[in-house]
Amino acid sequence: MLIEPGDPMRRMMVKLVAALAIAGSLVVAGGGAAGAADPDMQQVLAPTRKLRVGLYPGTPTSILPDPQSDGPRGVGYDLGKEFARRLGVPYEPVVFSKNAEVLEAVKTAQVDMAFTNASAERAKDMDFGPPYLEIELGYLVSQKSVISTPADIDKPGVRVGVTKGSSSDGVLSRDLKSAEVARAVTVGAAADMMAAGQLDAFATNKATLYEMAEKLPGARVLDGHWGVERHAIAIPKGRDQGRPFVEKFTSDAKSEGLVKAAIARAGLRGAMTSESK
Repeated sequence: MLIEPGDPMRRMMVKLVAALAIAGSLVVAGGGAAGAADPDMQQVLAPTRKLRVGLYPGTPTSILPDPQSDGPRGVGYDLGKEFARRLGVPYEPVVFSKNAEVLEAVKTAQVDMAFTNASAERAKDMDFGPPYLEIELGYLVSQKSVISTPADIDKPGVRVGVTKGSSSDGVLSRDLKSAEVARAVTVGAAADMMAAGQLDAFATNKATLYEMAEKLPGARVLDGHWGVERHAIAIPKGRDQGRPFVEKFTSDAKSEGLVKAAIARAGLRGAMTSESK
């Protein structure tokens, strides 16, 4: 993984690598196997005999450093660890610098799984289980911005930031007719652009927006939403025999409160789904 010296994600990546090393979860199994799957299922879902889960920093839906324990946290990180435990294989979190790299890794089977927005476009390159989490898509605006509602966004002269190649990029590049869409390489880069006054707003899921707002004095997340992300487990194409295990895990994770616990530990805000779904 290459991180340029000026990349705003550098410090977070360093923290996460250190946190994963402390947690012993880079190569060590995530706990004892509980009702481990049969060897054939392990071969389908984890052909290297360890579950490689693609993650990216900067959002509680994936992975963040935990300031309390110096260990990692995040919905994707926690659910991946429990999935590996139930599958009966070691857990290997693989942290990339941005989500586009995670998606490419799933597409090319460099990782076995990711926890991400299950869009129709992404379903062309990977298979998804049922959704375990729904999150509002919204806008973050800077302290000086006069924008007060999502309806104020699509106007001449408004610069709306998105992460390059993200679902927000695809949707807003198509739907915004008057505002200018500006693409940032990472969420961290977008935060720097907003702090420098280069963006009037930034669009993504509200879980990420609230994390960004804490680091940008005076920035605020607008009420209302322009869409919804439905997060699900993504696996490489060609692993259809593993779908029943993915579907059962998702159902059990919701009914047993695992998703709710992961949301709470990650400090995720903006979630719309309930454990009964």
